Formats: sequence, C-alpha cells, structure tokens
Amino acid sequence: MQTRQSFLANFAPRQSSGSRACHVAGRLATAPIYCLSGTGLEVTLLDYGAGNVRSVRNALKRLGYSIKEVTSPQDITRAQRLVFPGVGAFEQCMGTLRRYDYVDPLRDYIQAGRPFLGICLGLHMLFEGSDENGGVEGLGIIPGRVTRFEDYPGLPVPHIGWNTLEQRRPSSLLADLDHRRVYFVHSYRATPSPGNEDWVLSTTEYGGPFVSAVQRGQAQPLDDGHSTGLARRVIACLDVRANDRGDLVVTKGDQYDVRDKGAEGGGDVRNLGLPVELAGRYFSEGADEVSFLNITGFRDFPLGDMPMLQVLRQASEGVFVPLTVGGGIREFTDAQGKFYSAVEVAAEYFRSGADKVSIGSDAVDAALQYFGSGKQKSGNTSIEQISWAYGAQAVVVSIDPRRVYVADPSATERPCVRTKLPGRNGEEYCWWQCTVKGGREGRDLDATELARAAADLGAGELLLNCIDRDGQGNGFDTELVAAVSAAVTIPVIASSGAGTPQHFSEVFHGTGAAAALAAGIFHRKEVAISAVKQHMHEEGIPTRLC
Repeated sequence: MQTRQSFLANFAPRQSSGSRACHVAGRLATAPIYCLSGTGLEVTLLDYGAGNVRSVRNALKRLGYSIKEVTSPQDITRAQRLVFPGVGAFEQCMGTLRRYDYVDPLRDYIQAGRPFLGICLGLHMLFEGSDENGGVEGLGIIPGRVTRFEDYPGLPVPHIGWNTLEQRRPSSLLADLDHRRVYFVHSYRATPSPGNEDWVLSTTEYGGPFVSAVQRGQAQPLDDGHSTGLARRVIACLDVRANDRGDLVVTKGDQYDVRDKGAEGGGDVRNLGLPVELAGRYFSEGADEVSFLNITGFRDFPLGDMPMLQVLRQASEGVFVPLTVGGGIREFTDAQGKFYSAVEVAAEYFRSGADKVSIGSDAVDAALQYFGSGKQKSGNTSIEQISWAYGAQAVVVSIDPRRVYVADPSATERPCVRTKLPGRNGEEYCWWQCTVKGGREGRDLDATELARAAADLGAGELLLNCIDRDGQGNGFDTELVAAVSAAVTIPVIASSGAGTPQHFSEVFHGTGAAAALAAGIFHRKEVAISAVKQHMHEEGIPTRLC
C-alpha cells in the first residue's frame, strides 16, 4: 500500500484476477489495494450498515488482506489503510456518519492524504453536497456538487452497465483500465469543473462527461487503446427452487411447470444444476450479471429462507459481477405476529451478497395503488422504501405480462400497439396484461403503465419477461420491449424467448433494451455466453468481451 495517495472512482473494476469491488450506486474510490495480493496487510473497513458490503470483504480477503471493522471514531484515526464502501443513498450515509461522530475523523484522515479506498458513496460524499434525497451536505473536500443525470431519450437513468474510462492524466492506478469497460450503476454523478480539475483522474461519457475517478498523489503514465461506450449486458438467470428433499436446485420449465414428466402426479423438480456452481460457471464464461429468482415456497417467509441466503453468501465469494435476487422481497408478518418491513427484508439479502433486489407481484399492487390515488406516492410501497434507503439502482421491478389481442383499440382502455403478429382471429392490435403469482392471475394493468409507475415510485431498472415467449426459444418479444423502453427513461432488461445468439442482436438492434437475459439455453449448454457476446461484437453491438 502506497502512502499519501488517495484515489476515488465512480466505477467498480472487474478483472480476471477475481477482485470484486463494490458496484452499488456506481461509485468506487481506492488507493492501490486493488493492485496487491497475498501481502497479509490489514485494512480497516468502515461499514455503516447499508448495501452489499460482503462483496468488498470477499475481494479484500481474496487479495490477502485481514480486515478490521470500524466500531469507533478512533478506529478511523488509527487506520493504516481505510476502505469505505458507502453503498446506498446520500442522506442515509451522511446521517449515519454524523450519528456515530465519524464525519470529522473521516475528513481529517482523507485531507491528510492517507491511503483511502472509497466505494460508491465513498466518492460522492467527498464533494460539497448532493441533490439526492432533496439536497444533503457532503464532506466538502472536493469542489462541486453531485447531481442527477438528466433524462434524455435513449439514455436510461440509472446509468447501469459496462462503460469506458477516459483518463485525464497519467496514473499507474488505472493500469489496463484506461479506455476499458468497467461496471457502473448510479443515478447521480459529479461533473468535471475548473474547481475540481486537480482531482479528476478519469471521466466517462453518458449524456456528457462525468467524474468516474479522482486521485491525489503521485501518478505514472499508462498506455491507452480499445473502444469506448456503454456495453449492452448479457445476464444469466437462475430459477432456484427446493426439490422434494429440500435441496435448492436450478430449474427451468414452461411457465413455472418445473417437474419432469413421470407417473402419477409428475416426477421430481427438474434439476439443471446447483445454484452456486452454475453462477460460478457463468461468471467464468463472461456473464455481465447473474440473477437468482427464488421460486420456492420459502419465499413466503424470506427472512427464514436460510438456504437462499446461504446461496448468496457462497456465490458472492467467487462470483465477481453484480448479483440480483428476486422472490419474496416485500413486507410480511411472521407466524409469531412480528412485522418486518420491505427494507428489513431487502437488507438481509444485501448483507448476504445481493447487489440488487427484484420485486414482482408486489410492484403490480403498488402500481394499482399509485394509479388509484391519482399518481400520488404513499411512501409505503416496497419500491419506495428500498429505493429511499439504498438508491434506485438497487431496485429492479420484474414485469410478467402476456399479450391480449383486440380488433380495435377502442375495445379497451389500455394502451394498444399495432402488431406484426396478429391474433388467432386476425386481430391487429394488442396490449400486454400484467400478471401476478407466476403468471397465474392477470390484472387490469398494461406493462407500459406498470413500467411508468415503477419508475416514478423509484425503481432503477425493469426486468421485462413475456409469458407468451417463455421457454419457446423463438426470440424476445421485440414489440413489447420496444414499447416499454420507449415509455420510461430507466434501463430495461429483455427476458423470455432467447434461443440463439441472433436473438440477442435482434433485441438490441430493434429496441432500446440495455440488457438481455436468458436461462435455459445457458443451463443446457445450447448456447454459450461467449458465443452470444462474440456475435454481438461482430454485429457492432457494444459488449464486454472476456
């Protein structure tokens, strides 16, 4: 660890060494912890109790560091190397630092030029303040204010995915990273200005340049090269369910019919592999993210779902790309009558290794409540609560729609599109009805309406499934994806129907999708993730090649 050097960045590097820095709220800051391994040195970790800090601990341990936790202001003062994974929302972060009297010791430590690795809010809190949460004062070390990305057509916010760094001045700390893609996920950013130009190490382009790394201290030259721009993501999804023996397995079926066909009542739950092993395989093959969907009965009691929490803990030890978990992320009351808020439920998954949580049926109820109140926000929905505590980038809303055909748009109050795939009776118009409970029940709500409500309530990303295409292998419903992508300014993940690499290029060329997800074709090794990405590259679609 070099001394008198402070380096902070807005990204999370993902390298073949397996170092997994945090990537929640899209901000990384570091001294050269990232570059060393096997030294046996101690790192002091300031965990203020929000977000996925487990991934940071795993990365540091893999690099050979022992970890000392901050439990008092004196621990910050005595630290030789300080890591601050400030995951979450600005107000909660600064409020916690003030409550525990960490502000002055932290400011003094950084201003003294001592080795510091700030992750996520660990960068943003160094500025004078942030517009997040209505406006909050920061540490005031770096001139400038953190503001929200502006909404532009075709520029989803949050900024999520693999984008490139453009180095503003030489630094050995960005060795092999200048102009290479690193992972971002954030809605707020600091912008370069004459007042902070002495700090800015690199910027990234997203509707204009923003500060992706800052540094104080000695620096050395680097080589550059490689293409630039935000990459389209390829996500591997694992449907996880308990089999009849209680073991969690990765499964896949037709609209949640996941049992092998057998005598009387069907066979056992289809077993396509173990969750942790498959997640590790997909990381090695180049998946940009891994998503776990918990479809087992445990989801009715999420905080008692120890097997799924253990899957996350074990996966986060060796999978160094973002992990999303869905299934049961909502408020509930246990058998003893104790109430748990949605934030408490989500917090347990974050602590276990998740970077994002996915909300499904609960989001439909929230949207119906939202429209029923004249688009008024109650502040009580799962989306609003988790977004407020952890930031929009931590909340994914999963939409499960199915096509409803009509002969004429006047036949329904729902928004319709003219389709190139007519219905059985030649109907030329359709809308997409939202469903709940794994597609078993429909609601009088269109997918674009749910998308708009989710975005307004605070979701940072949409996972767009399609019941009609699930397991068919005939390609994504590009009409659906195009309609929803055009309706919102947050990223949309296309899901359901992938069967070939060409299906990925079709959805990226034909819609505004930021990512595409597949499950069965990867589980059964019908298509390799590397083949998908190579095809995307050949088609001119920005992608991260491993």
